[in-house]
Amino acid sequence: MIEEMHIRSLGVIRDARLPLGPGLTVITGETGAGKTMVVTGLNLLMGERADAGAVRAGDESAVVEGRLVVPEDGPVAARAREAGGDLDDGALLLARTLSANGRSRAHVGGRSAPVGVLAELSEHLLAVHGQTDQLRLRSGVQQLRVLDAFAGSVVTGDLTAYQALHARWRSVSAEHDHVAGHSAERAREADLLRLGLDEVERVDPQPDEDTALREESLRLAHVEVLRAAAATAHEALTGAGDEGLGDGGADTRVDAARRALAQAGDHDRTLAALAVRAGEVAYLLADLSTEIAAYAQSLEADPIRLQVVEERRAQLSSLVRRHAVDPADGVAGVLAWAQEAAERLLDLDDDGRLEALAKERDELERDLRALAARLTAARRAAAKDLEGRVATELAALAMPSARLEVAVHAGDDLGPWGGDSVELLLAAHSGAAPRPLSRGASGGELSRVMLALEVVLAGADPVPTMVFDEVDAGVGGRAAVEIGRRLARLARSTQVVVVTHLAQVAAFADTHLTVVKTDDGSVTESGVLRLDDEGRVSELARMLSGRGSGTERAHAEELLRSSRAEAVQDEPAAKPSTPRAARGARTGTRRVGRSASASGTTGGRSSQG
Repeated sequence: MIEEMHIRSLGVIRDARLPLGPGLTVITGETGAGKTMVVTGLNLLMGERADAGAVRAGDESAVVEGRLVVPEDGPVAARAREAGGDLDDGALLLARTLSANGRSRAHVGGRSAPVGVLAELSEHLLAVHGQTDQLRLRSGVQQLRVLDAFAGSVVTGDLTAYQALHARWRSVSAEHDHVAGHSAERAREADLLRLGLDEVERVDPQPDEDTALREESLRLAHVEVLRAAAATAHEALTGAGDEGLGDGGADTRVDAARRALAQAGDHDRTLAALAVRAGEVAYLLADLSTEIAAYAQSLEADPIRLQVVEERRAQLSSLVRRHAVDPADGVAGVLAWAQEAAERLLDLDDDGRLEALAKERDELERDLRALAARLTAARRAAAKDLEGRVATELAALAMPSARLEVAVHAGDDLGPWGGDSVELLLAAHSGAAPRPLSRGASGGELSRVMLALEVVLAGADPVPTMVFDEVDAGVGGRAAVEIGRRLARLARSTQVVVVTHLAQVAAFADTHLTVVKTDDGSVTESGVLRLDDEGRVSELARMLSGRGSGTERAHAEELLRSSRAEAVQDEPAAKPSTPRAARGARTGTRRVGRSASASGTTGGRSSQG
């Protein structure tokens, strides 16, 4: 529910604050006073496209702010938190700023957010209805969704199952079409994979083979260098063949050190321990010299083997260049590609895959059509019920011969909502052929049909706030009174805001706001008055004749008494703690916003009173 709205510099409105409490709030005022700007402000707050021309002449920007009471665990609060905002004492603060250069900014819960977030929130918050605009019923899909909401559980269970099955059917169908449409490409890909796998199979690379061959190639290419190094090391360790070592090699000297330490070890345990360690070194040197000698003997110059190794390395390098994703991976990259290629080839060569997909697709379609038929039957039954309820409302709205048809057409195409299309048709009077709702009614008739639909759908497709912008245009007499009664009845379950020019409608208001403008010759601005009983009588009298004479005032007082009496009669058995009559009686007319004559003040009597 919208608790309050604040508008600055929008159209003719300089600064206005609108208290929008529960129940029925009507907004009245003379032509050009800015009533429509209130609806424009609501649309801006709900993320509608902004028109820079709506910024008040001479100002840099227009601002619309709203304070909405929303459930803390509901989808609106959750989406606001996702956008970075939060609730303020159970209320959500929304703001929209429109600059004169066309730029627009939005704030949700105290944080800057994309304007699109406001549009997402509006789906859960508000429905706006104009004389020729029905936002929730402007397309066939919208009409179908409203019918489904009215039908309730009769449709929702099958629809949920249908939509899950439809998603799977679409996926399988798309995969089948992809496979069928790319068969030539798949055949070419399979041929290339086979050629590559055949080449890998012929070469037969082994894990880490490239590393082992590289090491062997280095060894074979440098046999003499390696042999000389081994001989030098062996001679240094053993002293064999090296006159320069004098008393022998390293093993002889270490052994001499061991003996010297051992002889003195009887007198010092430290030297005895060192003698043991020297002995260990001597053993290690002996093992080392033996291994070096064996290595030197194993070295042989083998030009034939070297040639074989280099040829094998060339084969592996060629494979790596053609098939490894990263050449640095070497043979490991080739083996990884071969494994992936084999798996892909199995997928491409699965001759039964296309047939299996076709079979699954056809089975899913059969199940879908069975569910679609059940949905069609349920919707047609719900359509008859909806037609009857709307007919009852239209009869009360001075359209006793009007007939609304909810046509459910079953088609062969299976969409996400089934195979049905829904069309609302209106026969405005007896003998008239039903025509599409947007073309089969005058402005006044369309207004009443829209209101009848909203009254019937209020419980099935609820939104917290409904806004009607002069939805009663072209209506008068008893039909206008009935419109007021229906709006009041609708306001029991939802917040209703009505911009109206009919006194018969305004008389049913719980809260009556009037937009007044003053003109000092250079600046035009609007303020908003919240009327008490006396102010309401004056405003209703003006609406009746434009003069507000004694006769019109008496008529206005009678309208108020009559509407309150009818409202009390219409109240359900369990009445709220504050009866409609008491809620409608306001004391102390309060100016909301500022005007040229009362800028920044509140209180005072209505200038219309």
